[in-house]
Amino acid sequence: MVLSDRRKSARKNALDTALIRFGDVSVACVVRDISESGAALRIGAQSEIPDQFKLVVPRSKVFACRVAWRKGGWVGVSFL
Repeated sequence: MVLSDRRKSARKNALDTALIRFGDVSVACVVRDISESGAALRIGAQSEIPDQFKLVVPRSKVFACRVAWRKGGWVGVSFL
């Protein structure tokens, strides 16, 4: 059985360090894959991330994000 990919746009592999920013807090993360519409982030398992935040990717840009899913130390986000 083949499951359809529900993503709006194709993702490409990445391994960039980035910062999740909300309020006065910054949390380091790794961007594992990214597309025009969202990304998968690897965060520390103990990190508490709100449902909306800014993702700062060095040498790229700042993305406004909404959490789409959470699983262990992983967070999937869609860009606003």
